[in-house]
Amino acid sequence: MNAQEHQPVLWMNEYVTPWDLYIHGINQILAHTITPYHEMYIVETGAYGKALILDGRWQSCSIDEFIYHEALVHPAMISYKHPRNVLILGGSEGATLREVLRWKNVKKVWMINPDGEVVEACRQNLVEMHQNAFDDPRVELTIADPLLILEITSKQWDIIIFDLIEPINKKVSCPLFTQDYFKKLKQVLSPGGFMIVQAGSIAPAELDIHVFLINTLRTVFPWVNSISNCIPTNGSFWGFALCSEHPVNTKPDPTIVDRLLAEKTTGGLRFIDGKTLLGIFQTPTYVRHAIKTQTRIYDNFRKVT
Repeated sequence: MNAQEHQPVLWMNEYVTPWDLYIHGINQILAHTITPYHEMYIVETGAYGKALILDGRWQSCSIDEFIYHEALVHPAMISYKHPRNVLILGGSEGATLREVLRWKNVKKVWMINPDGEVVEACRQNLVEMHQNAFDDPRVELTIADPLLILEITSKQWDIIIFDLIEPINKKVSCPLFTQDYFKKLKQVLSPGGFMIVQAGSIAPAELDIHVFLINTLRTVFPWVNSISNCIPTNGSFWGFALCSEHPVNTKPDPTIVDRLLAEKTTGGLRFIDGKTLLGIFQTPTYVRHAIKTQTRIYDNFRKVT
């Protein structure tokens, strides 16, 4: 096969930092729309399968999305051990839903997403990711502003999963990453429950968002742990924040975790197991130092001291 047969039909750029580009080769544009919230593309890439792109930022690709979604969902689920009620904010692709539904004890999953057009496009074009999770009878999908929906519910959730675009460029999700909103979420978290937040890149050149989020969450929750793993299509190590009212053992016995996963889930995990969880729980030195030495937080989406 000659080199011409490997040439993409177009290239799409993503700024990793204001000075660095990650360039992806695209074979086909499957969907494109401009909604009140986002400009969305769903594309077929040459290397990583289908991808969702929002406002020029790559959200996930079908070949490696399991690395992101398993790291986002399962540390909280494992820590709680018997989750029944799960609240998801965001999660357009449905892959977060898919991972939550692996847990046999789960009785109810409420997914709130503001952009119904993006969710519908993902349902139609990204079956590889959601694997028909939207059709599971345990799932309730609500298209609404997550900022307002908590005003009309008093239900308590064992796990809250925060799968929204990190607060950049004053996007729609920015008010949801504030101290005030995290306080509201804490009010609907079950006693002993866990919240996990998609918390941005931990690359040294982009570390501020992650650090500000960790420090903001620590004004609301007594225990917050920064965890991370590498997402190839993001070109970076990616951070998450696991939050709780009580400390969690960050050096779990891998054998015990593996036994729990075997008993409590339907299997099929490709990233998370006992050894992997032990590894991602260990926060790198430079991240711990930045969290300790920087004190700014997000308050009504103003960075304050």
